[in-house]
Amino acid sequence: MNIVTRRLKPTNGISALVHNSFLAVLPLVIFALVRLNENEFTQLALILIVLSKWRMFAVRPRFWPANIRANSIDLMVGISVVLFMTHSPNSLMQFAWAIVYGVWLIIVKPATSSFMISLQAGVGQLFALSALYLAWSDGPIYGLTLLTGLICYLAARHYFDAFDESYSRLLSYLWGYFGAALAWLLAHWLLYYGSFAQPTILLTVLGYGIGGVYYWDHQDKLTKTAQRQFVAVMMAVVLIVLIFSDWGSKVV
Repeated sequence: MNIVTRRLKPTNGISALVHNSFLAVLPLVIFALVRLNENEFTQLALILIVLSKWRMFAVRPRFWPANIRANSIDLMVGISVVLFMTHSPNSLMQFAWAIVYGVWLIIVKPATSSFMISLQAGVGQLFALSALYLAWSDGPIYGLTLLTGLICYLAARHYFDAFDESYSRLLSYLWGYFGAALAWLLAHWLLYYGSFAQPTILLTVLGYGIGGVYYWDHQDKLTKTAQRQFVAVMMAVVLIVLIFSDWGSKVV
């Protein structure tokens, strides 16, 4: 699936220079638009993020679904950064997010190793879930459930693209369903730990833990001791989050 997307990268010197220049300037343009502190300019920043992916449609329409899915993580990170900027308390934090987005565009996103693709999937899920519950905490439960499931599904598909996994689609659907089910349950008592919602923390811990076990097993480096440590850390964090939550503080 990702083969189509890789062919869209600029190959000659001029186009590569223009492409890389745009990647370097885009975070600064987004920062400037958000700093104007007007809703219209924030919407323009979001539109600019989407337009930056125009190459998804520079192929035959039959390749569009594959390209959209392959670029979904990049879109989620870009949109999330804009939302993080709009909710930042000062310009310094907004500029820090611009730097983070620049690092993502120039260093993290172009990487093609199995580790970096796994990292892309993890960052995409974390950013998208954090932005969703930060910007839309008062949204309807069915909306939070649907979007959480979609984010988890897309992150899982991106993750399994790094491996020769014959059941990647099935496993991605299962992870998406689990994320949606967890969101449906916890959205009735939507609790926050600082800026992070409880579903974000649980899905991040479980996702990183399960993904880590799968990655190390695929690299033939997973020992029984490491596997027990992964599981123990995941269960400990989940239990701490659930046990010490104030379930009487119902937000949604």
